[in-house]
Amino acid sequence: IEMSALVNLLETGRRLAEGIPYSLVALIARLSLASVFWRSAQTKVDEYFQLKSTTFFLFKEEYKVPVIPPDIAAYLATYQELIGSVLLVIGLATRLTALAFIGMVAVIQVFVYPSGWPDHILWFALLFLLFARGPGAISVDHLIWRRTK
Repeated sequence: IEMSALVNLLETGRRLAEGIPYSLVALIARLSLASVFWRSAQTKVDEYFQLKSTTFFLFKEEYKVPVIPPDIAAYLATYQELIGSVLLVIGLATRLTALAFIGMVAVIQVFVYPSGWPDHILWFALLFLLFARGPGAISVDHLIWRRTK
C-alpha cells in the first residue's frame, strides 16, 4: 500500500469514528454500568428485593467498610446499586448517580477489594465520562434540560 493511500484510509477511519454520536457512546456506557451494578445487587436481594441474610454477613465479615455500621452499609450499597442502575438506564440524575457510584467504587477499591483495580478502573472511567459529559440526548435528563431552556 502506498503511503498516501494508507493515510487516506486512516483519515477515513478517523472521520467515521468521530461521526459516532456521543449519545450512543453515553448510552452504551450507562447500560454497561447499570448491568454491572444491577447484577451485583441481585446477588444481595431476594425476589422481593429484601436483603438476604448472606448480604449482612458479607458486609460484617468480608467487606468491613469503615465508619458505617455493616447493616447500614449493606442497605445503602445494595439500594444504591438497585436504584442507581435504573437511573442510569433511563438517564435520570445521571451525573449525580455517576458521582455516587464513583464514591462507591473508591470505597470498594480502597477498603474492600484493592486487588480488583482492573475492574474498578474501567468502572471509574465510564462513570467519570458520564459525570464529565452527561448522559447524552437519549436520556430523561436531556428531555428535562430541553424543557427548562
